[in-house]
Amino acid sequence: MAISLIAVGGGIAVVPEMHRLVVEVHGWMSDARFAQLFALAQAAPGPNVLVVGLIGWQVAGLVGMLVATAAMTVPASVLAFGFSRLRTRLRGNAKLRLVERGLVPIAVGLILAAGILLGITAATGWVAVALTIGSTLFVWRSDRSPLWVLGAGAVAGALFL
Repeated sequence: MAISLIAVGGGIAVVPEMHRLVVEVHGWMSDARFAQLFALAQAAPGPNVLVVGLIGWQVAGLVGMLVATAAMTVPASVLAFGFSRLRTRLRGNAKLRLVERGLVPIAVGLILAAGILLGITAATGWVAVALTIGSTLFVWRSDRSPLWVLGAGAVAGALFL
């Protein structure tokens, strides 16, 4: 439940901490299984926080899925609701703008940490690492659609890379 309160940048921002708790602290699953569940959650339509429900399902079945999903979404939703009301009252306040701008690098850093962790846990060799680096550079430096990266990933997956 505490993880949901630091999910600045969305559910993906806390993936490294989820991984640490689920794989390293409790030993509920392997690195590979964690990466598989994350990939499945990303492939499914809906928010990326779906991985929490899949982890809960893996650990404790239907009840685990419901409890994990509620623990991740309810506290963050209450906090977001409260902040939105506060933000409406403080509209135009210079200190509020500073706080909002300060949260941006935190969110970027948390999401970057998630990407690095998932890259390390899912990497099956130098080809996977090269594809990850190439994809990242393509999306970052190119004006082309990220769908090209998805297409290349599908082709690489079909070739069993």
